[in-house]
Amino acid sequence: MKGFFSKLMPLDDALEKVDNFQKIMDIEKIDIKDAHNRVLAENIYSFHDSPPFDKSAMDGYAVLAEDTFGASNNNHKHLKLIDFIGAGDFSEKTIKSGEAIRIATGAPIPKGANAVLMEEYTSHEGNDLDIHSQVSPKDNISPLGEDLKKGDKILDSNTFIRSQELGLIASAGFKEIKVYKKPKVKLIVTGNELVEPSSTLDKAKIINSNKYTISSLIQSTGATVEVEHAHDNFEEVKSILIENSKEFDVIITTGGTAISKGDVVVDAVEDSGELLFHGVSIRPGKPVGSGIINDTIVFTLSGQPVAAMAQFDIFARKYLIQMQGLNFDFKIVERESLLKIPSNLGRTDFIRTYADEKYAKHILNRGSGIIRSMVEANSYIIIDENNEGIEKGDLVNLVFFNSMIWDKY
Repeated sequence: MKGFFSKLMPLDDALEKVDNFQKIMDIEKIDIKDAHNRVLAENIYSFHDSPPFDKSAMDGYAVLAEDTFGASNNNHKHLKLIDFIGAGDFSEKTIKSGEAIRIATGAPIPKGANAVLMEEYTSHEGNDLDIHSQVSPKDNISPLGEDLKKGDKILDSNTFIRSQELGLIASAGFKEIKVYKKPKVKLIVTGNELVEPSSTLDKAKIINSNKYTISSLIQSTGATVEVEHAHDNFEEVKSILIENSKEFDVIITTGGTAISKGDVVVDAVEDSGELLFHGVSIRPGKPVGSGIINDTIVFTLSGQPVAAMAQFDIFARKYLIQMQGLNFDFKIVERESLLKIPSNLGRTDFIRTYADEKYAKHILNRGSGIIRSMVEANSYIIIDENNEGIEKGDLVNLVFFNSMIWDKY
């Protein structure tokens, strides 16, 4: 064990090895109803002007603005109603001086009109419209092409599609778009001791929480996941790795990564392909590893739940997101530490922390198996390998958990 830890790889070197094997997914065409939280694989040029005509921005009356000049609560004016335009309808009539057409929000402005008077500044009886406010030309009109111009590039390839981008794509006239495929991830959870959640447990058994935490982390990157449980058996694990490396884009394992009897995953990866690294100078999660089997990358995470979550965030999250055409890096912010935090030179620490807009206080009870510490935290303080620790009152680099969620990109 001592010899193993003396050979721990610096974090930057391990990340570089993963970066050197970064792959990008193929492209597929999908219906826009399925495009939320996907990544564009083409530039989007608008098929239409949007709006496609001058339209009313509110319910009211299409008028000649000049007919309203001088109208007030003390000086009412009168116009003749000649038509009504509902949403999705239009009028063939042309407004002349002294006339008005009642109009719904979104309806086309009729010929002759140059403003819309809000309904609350009017009253009417029959065709007699009484107005007690004035408008200027162009008031309350959304002009043709105000949002989109026909032929304009409105979104670049490699754009993450949120709700607002989806609306813009629909307004531009697209029914289908090209996006990067979602990575297919196989999660292999190893351990003879693992069982499904239950209100009772047999002796020496542990609930398989990694199945749920790591699956949800995978899904938070936009990838799909299939889970399989494997026993601590070298041949079984090796067979599962080789078989799934032919079908899945990424394999992630939990458990079996330390240097101890029965921890077989790393040996199975190395025997099945190429081991990129095993053991990185980080805390928590130093036994993390990565390898290549049949041109498929494998991330071997710890069986300890908190270590596995941190290892995923440090190594696998970036890889999965960048497979889908996006660049990823931690969004670093600074906070003032409320406590002293010791660290060792040559090791990068990811300290579970609760932070607000000004201060950061690390979680004191933070063993790598204490899942509750991740619930109590909302961020990681990152202590660089060249830093011996943090003093109370120091400014620290910090990453909020919610800045790493897929729908933030």
